[in-house]
Amino acid sequence: MKKRLFLCLAACAALLSAGVSFASDILKPRGVVELFTSQGCNSCPPADAVLNGLVKTGDVVALGYHVDYWDYLGWKDTLATPDSTERQKLYGKAFGKREVYTPQAIINGRVHVKGGKRGAVGAALSELERTGQGLTIPINVVRNGESVIIETAGAPNGKDDAHLILVHFAPRQPVTIERGENKGQIITYVNPVTDVQTAGMWHGKPARFELPRSEVNKQGGCAVLLQKVNKEGLPGPILGAAVISAEAGSP
Repeated sequence: MKKRLFLCLAACAALLSAGVSFASDILKPRGVVELFTSQGCNSCPPADAVLNGLVKTGDVVALGYHVDYWDYLGWKDTLATPDSTERQKLYGKAFGKREVYTPQAIINGRVHVKGGKRGAVGAALSELERTGQGLTIPINVVRNGESVIIETAGAPNGKDDAHLILVHFAPRQPVTIERGENKGQIITYVNPVTDVQTAGMWHGKPARFELPRSEVNKQGGCAVLLQKVNKEGLPGPILGAAVISAEAGSP
């Protein structure tokens, strides 16, 4: 018994010295939910609550993209960015839609449902898993010194192309809505996206990406998405994902 305990402790020490992080990192999520929402839309608070619930489950990469096209209704969304609006418009083009809407939840980059319907979001996640359209490419993340190492598995056929995308998000925060359709409400927003950037290319083979630790160790956290993008630059299926939580004491 003592020998087993010693071996277990030694293994844990080895993992820690290698830089593996446990905290609230999500390395084996069942899916990715991207919610397009707005503080100025009176249909969005139920969807924001759904996203909050998904974050609490700990097995879904849940991201809140705040759009700015409802700001004219009397309240300027304090978390909105033009990039979030642009990402939703690109998804709209990819789905062949002339208009976008809120709250819209996009699951694994493949399907979209009304974000305020928890049952619809859950059903979409389950159906994609059942039909082999879940997250099929494992992603491993290790912190090592001043670097973060992102390792991806290969495609079953060894041939595929996707972008390695970093989605930075801020910490959970309550916002008091002072004007507009949600005036007087205090709504807590989780994982509000602050920046999206492409960090590299994946070509269907096992790959290793090394990034500066400072790049991913920002306030809130960072999601890593392995996402197909077509020749027109439109986002497609997400093949793999992970979440890197911000480290304690980071700015």
